[in-house]
Amino acid sequence: MKNRRDFIRTTSILTAGSLFIPQFACKSGKGINEILGLQIYSLRDHIDTNLEGTLKKIAEIGYKNIEGYGYGEREILGKAPVEFLTIVEDLGMKLPSMHVVTELTTEESRASILDQWKVTVEDMASINVKYTVYAIIPEEERNNLDDYKKWAERFNQFGEICKQAGQQFAYHNHDFEFKSLDGKMGYDILLKETDPDLVKFELDMYWITKGGQDPIAYFEKAPGRFELWHLKDMEDSEEKSFAEVGSGTIDFERIFARRDTAGMKMCFVEQDESKRDMFESVKMSFDFLNNAEFV
Repeated sequence: MKNRRDFIRTTSILTAGSLFIPQFACKSGKGINEILGLQIYSLRDHIDTNLEGTLKKIAEIGYKNIEGYGYGEREILGKAPVEFLTIVEDLGMKLPSMHVVTELTTEESRASILDQWKVTVEDMASINVKYTVYAIIPEEERNNLDDYKKWAERFNQFGEICKQAGQQFAYHNHDFEFKSLDGKMGYDILLKETDPDLVKFELDMYWITKGGQDPIAYFEKAPGRFELWHLKDMEDSEEKSFAEVGSGTIDFERIFARRDTAGMKMCFVEQDESKRDMFESVKMSFDFLNNAEFV
């Protein structure tokens, strides 16, 4: 099975699109589908062999929104952006967000990163993308605080380019951003040194918890900056493996109670791995979120 890093190394840029969806304010599950989606990376193994069939099954589960991945060479998962969006919309779903990266494997690519980004954003604009989300900082580019300061500067530039195209830039975390570097954490550098209007954050509830931090503390530290959430749970085990939402140790009721402080506008189930059939897994999370009294 491919992991996220392996997949990223196969593409020069990952991206995709989105339509703006108003912030959800209802309780008891009513209307949750207006802001709930699935990061389709969860089903990457199925997508590799049957893209359209996989998207159809996602729609049949009940998801109304998806978050995409797999943008490279001006295609999304091998389809022209408009063709990909048409497939999604024909199934009754929307594409409000997309994960993207730029590979910095050579000095030339480092020098051309803004040019790469402008092309990415142009393609996302062609399908009315709202949230263009940077998926991961490459391992070789996150070794010290200066690395994070450079990325903060880049994110401000990325955010300005997105803004000019009518999009919102956001960054998606893992757990490495919360490791101590000379007594500070990279995630705090990104928050402090990026423009709150240009750079929002997609907070992954599993990874921040795995990193030993409390999502609520970050909502209070930077209110309004967490417009996107990734939802997956954590097993009650020594390995702290991925679990379906509602089946693990993360207190989602507590998290959802502070969504207004966070500024949350959309949330996406993402199941990196599962011990179950992956379609069963993403349906379990969907069903839990649609029936939870606190949502």
